[in-house]
Amino acid sequence: MTKRSLPLSKVYGLLEPGPVLLLTTAHKGCCNVMPLSWHSMMEFEPPLVGCVVSANDFSFTALKATRQCVLNIPTLELAEQVVACGNSSGRSVDKFKTFGLTPVPAALVEAPLVAECFASLECRVADTRLVNRYNFFVLEVLKAWVDPKCKDPRTLHHRGHGKFMVAGETVQWPSKMK
Repeated sequence: MTKRSLPLSKVYGLLEPGPVLLLTTAHKGCCNVMPLSWHSMMEFEPPLVGCVVSANDFSFTALKATRQCVLNIPTLELAEQVVACGNSSGRSVDKFKTFGLTPVPAALVEAPLVAECFASLECRVADTRLVNRYNFFVLEVLKAWVDPKCKDPRTLHHRGHGKFMVAGETVQWPSKMK
């Protein structure tokens, strides 16, 4: 066998399930945006998304208090802003202004959409039973927005320690899914 042992602290880099998101919140007159890569689809309809937001993150308090957010999906073109948002805190920086992101009012929640992202999902917290123990929120998507001009988005996938993969070629096989 040619495999070698991997430190357990690096396992998450193998399992990151989907694209890096920009989670936006609004609380007490302050809008914030943070990168989020620890998330997973949990149900098709209504769409449920599970995500981990560290209790140390400025957005955690807002999400826990307001029970709503927007999951915005950036493409490769926003990589520098995504990384910059992750390397700063909303406690001391207006990330929208500082990193050139445009907040757009959502239809059903107070948190803003990010105009530059190709898709945005307005969410409310559907279940908090795992928040106190694991910082795990279950979100229900209430409304979804997508830029119809963006056919094959090149999304970012976090591998850890500043490394990302970029979604590439789209392939398709026969499927019986509706």
